[in-house]
Amino acid sequence: MKDLQTALDEIVRIAIEAGGVLLEGLDGEKDVHHKGDVDLLTQFDLRSEELIRQRLGRSFPAVPVLAEEGGGDTAGASARFIVDPLDGTTNFAHGHPLFCVSMALELEGVMSCGVVHVPACAWTFTARFGGGAHRNGQALFSSKEASLCKAMLATGFPYDRRTSNDDNTREHRAFMKKCQAVRRMGSAALDLAFVSAGIYDGFWEMGLKPWDIAAGMLLVTEAGGLLTDYDGRGAMLETGCVIAAGNPPLHEAMTHVLRECRGAAHSGQ
Repeated sequence: MKDLQTALDEIVRIAIEAGGVLLEGLDGEKDVHHKGDVDLLTQFDLRSEELIRQRLGRSFPAVPVLAEEGGGDTAGASARFIVDPLDGTTNFAHGHPLFCVSMALELEGVMSCGVVHVPACAWTFTARFGGGAHRNGQALFSSKEASLCKAMLATGFPYDRRTSNDDNTREHRAFMKKCQAVRRMGSAALDLAFVSAGIYDGFWEMGLKPWDIAAGMLLVTEAGGLLTDYDGRGAMLETGCVIAAGNPPLHEAMTHVLRECRGAAHSGQ
């Protein structure tokens, strides 16, 4: 394995190249398929992933890839890439510019490099373990806003929301009553990148996949933020639940709201 900075530089180059593929299709006609009732797939998801796999295979031939569309067997691997070739596919399919390429490198269970590239905005968020987080080379620092009533938060809703009662609507209502604003962008990778930049003070969501959050997790922690799963553990990749905040007091306040909501929901109140 190359040293982390060299690896990160190569991952950035690949993410930017994949972003160029996506930009080619942003304003044109897209061959949109449904993976589920609200989960979309376009030919550009596939083209982006194919490019990423080819480039990673060339630069890191011994490292397996777990990616959204093609999956991948990474069980037991000491190193792996976790990739979303197009996070925000619904946005992309509608011509909305907020979508991204998300790529992370995990080594021995530690998220070590992360890139979230936003091609339509020419923004590239990067993080290296122990090296801080950056956007286009400028250092990022998470929000110091500790008061929930002054915080702007972000969230999303699970793909099975049409059939499941555990759909984040109760939680969304509770936060809407307590914080300054809640935004819903449609890309968890971008939401976490925005937390790392202090644009959002916090973020929560459930039902997420590893490729949705792997790179963003490192961005948040390297920018000084805090994130856990809903139980206060670091098992976000396994549980798919994330609470991210720019600082510990806000994280604690968000955790309290979620526990109140979910405790009431699970008790039938």
